[in-house]
Amino acid sequence: MKRKQIIAFLCCVIAVCIVYANHWHNGFHFDDFHTVIDNPHIRSLDNLPKFFTDTATFSVLPANQTYRPLVSASLALDYSLGNGYVPVWFHLSTFLIFLILLANMFVLCKEVLRRAGGGEYSWIPALLATAWFGLHPAMAETVNYIIQRGDLYSTCGVVAALAIYARWPNLRRTGLYLLPFALAMLSKPPAVVFPVLLLSYSLLFENQKKATPKTRLLALLPSILVAAAALILQSAMTPKSYAPTSIPSFSYRITQPFVLLRYFGSLFLPVHLNVDTDLAAIDHVSSDVLWGFLFLAVVIAAIIACTRRTTLRPIAFGLIWFLIGSFPTSFYVLSEVENDHRMFLPFVGLMLAVVWAIWLAVVLLAVRRQDLPVWKIAAACTATLLCVYGYGTWQRNKVWHNEDSLWLDDVEKSPRNGRGLMIYGLSQMSHGNYPVALAYFDRAAIYTPNYPSLEINLGVVNGAMFRTVPAEQHFQRAIALAPADDQTHFFYGRWLHTQMRLQEALQQLSEAVRLNPARLAQREELMQTLAISGDPTAAHAAADAILAMNPGDVQAQVYLAHPTVANADTWLNASLARYQAKDYPGTIEAADKVLAINPRSAPAYNNIGAAYAGMGQWKQAVDNVRHALEIDPNFQLARNNLTTYSAAASQHNTSDKTPEALVNDSLEMYRERNFTGSIAAAKAALAMRPNMAEAWNNIAASEAELKHWDAAVNAAKQAVVLKPDFQLAKNNLAWALAEQAKAAGEAR
Repeated sequence: MKRKQIIAFLCCVIAVCIVYANHWHNGFHFDDFHTVIDNPHIRSLDNLPKFFTDTATFSVLPANQTYRPLVSASLALDYSLGNGYVPVWFHLSTFLIFLILLANMFVLCKEVLRRAGGGEYSWIPALLATAWFGLHPAMAETVNYIIQRGDLYSTCGVVAALAIYARWPNLRRTGLYLLPFALAMLSKPPAVVFPVLLLSYSLLFENQKKATPKTRLLALLPSILVAAAALILQSAMTPKSYAPTSIPSFSYRITQPFVLLRYFGSLFLPVHLNVDTDLAAIDHVSSDVLWGFLFLAVVIAAIIACTRRTTLRPIAFGLIWFLIGSFPTSFYVLSEVENDHRMFLPFVGLMLAVVWAIWLAVVLLAVRRQDLPVWKIAAACTATLLCVYGYGTWQRNKVWHNEDSLWLDDVEKSPRNGRGLMIYGLSQMSHGNYPVALAYFDRAAIYTPNYPSLEINLGVVNGAMFRTVPAEQHFQRAIALAPADDQTHFFYGRWLHTQMRLQEALQQLSEAVRLNPARLAQREELMQTLAISGDPTAAHAAADAILAMNPGDVQAQVYLAHPTVANADTWLNASLARYQAKDYPGTIEAADKVLAINPRSAPAYNNIGAAYAGMGQWKQAVDNVRHALEIDPNFQLARNNLTTYSAAASQHNTSDKTPEALVNDSLEMYRERNFTGSIAAAKAALAMRPNMAEAWNNIAASEAELKHWDAAVNAAKQAVVLKPDFQLAKNNLAWALAEQAKAAGEAR
């Protein structure tokens, strides 16, 4: 019989391996980035002791730094074995623990059913419960999601501890069963439910006659002491910066019974599995809340009823496991009301309960209807269902393949999830699909209008589309929403670097490093910006600091071997980038830097000419492209530009235009977001007619868009003085005055 069981379990393992055969190269996702990819601590095994003494080694985000040392240690080992971020090594270690969990689950389920009088074939429903767990699509998130191995480790520790306790009672005195429980507590806190599960097992399946309350308490005491010690350690090690949620406690907790109902439904019909749900906490007593509490009452009633008969006690035990296993994430308020990986621990017991209930029903039917091949039908149905669930897991693995597939699935299932919409937009932006990304970001803003990360990404995508003004506005709003978030300063600083606004970039990047010294990306960007800005000493010091944190950092090593310096080509590229972004003054500024290094740079003069043309200043445009041709007579682009600009100069000669026409030109340029050109045209109108309120108003509006608040206020005041009933000018004056005061306050 034992040989049959081993062979059957090996067949189960093979089936699980086949179902997960397409997951080995699935990538990193979501929380993996701040705990794995961006985390320098896991890149060296020398940090192994630190994982147990410093929670800052778990994540580069202070708000997510919690005590899970065993998880971080395993990640460091995977990184070392793969010599980098090679997904297959990370998945291999996770999957091996998954198989160990299945083995322990099989042992535990067999022992529970044996003690309930299940008979010599009770190992079969135990195996079926194990196989269902191994093949169920709801488990795919925990197996695929690298950082969520914490749920897998803690569940494996709890199941192994209870399996050892139940199967080998003679070893209880050694305390061996406490070892996997202690390891589980070092992986994730929900393992703290073990003493309650142990008590439930003891009450339901241990010899009732010999046991007394005192002996049960003594048997339970070691696990309670381990749990208490682990919780005290967890509390002591978790920093004050840890911030798991902003959801109100009442709303979160009254939503949880409904969430449990959804989990229960997913056991049978897992069609709504999703990496990031849009289910929100319910803040009032609704029909969903009532359905949730009714479900909870039914489960509790079923537990009470099933405890009365020995053969039904595995059902009671499984349902208790489901509720107790869900309790930590139901009571402790987290950032989302539900997650697929939260089903991992509770489903161990729930599957045992459901499978045993079905097994008893089939046994009863087989006795009553001996004229039917009940067992053959049941076997065929079971095999079919397991294949269906296995196919579902195969499909979930495909969803978890990369960011595109994962977040497309998310936005289709959770169309009101602002974060999901944003991350799918990010995946599109990584492919250069900027308009599509922007569309998803705009959709996300409907549901999360004050989300700093969304503002950052709106800044990034607008910057990539050369929309300078909205890009900067979004970066600045991100900082206004989250001034203490290092990422808001980092991305703004990186964008300023691309604009060659180096001093401003250094300020933002330095602030980002100050707020979060653990992130290497912003240190690397600061190093490069220092080098380009002409401060090699500071850049060298920044590189040394990076290598002190991560000795294998490639960017720092490359910089020290080949220091970056700003040259004419650097500024010429910056000039071109600013021109493409319609930042015409910035174009001229960067081109002047080129000419300071190389006074005979024909491309620099051509860029200056193009910038003046963009501002509608045709004489200066013609003069500069002519200078470019004097330096390089074969410069065809400058020759083409000279023809275009000369014709435009003749057509737009301001001396031939009326002040009204120039004001209209100014307004048109404003609508095209050519603010410098708008100001130039308005000033040309004022040179002819100084008392034109409309021209002063156009200047005020354009200066405001450029955030030149003093100039905007002065121009708007001139417009109002000249035309006291000019409402638009009054509006512009009020706006400029408010922003001027705000800027002054921030400066203080």
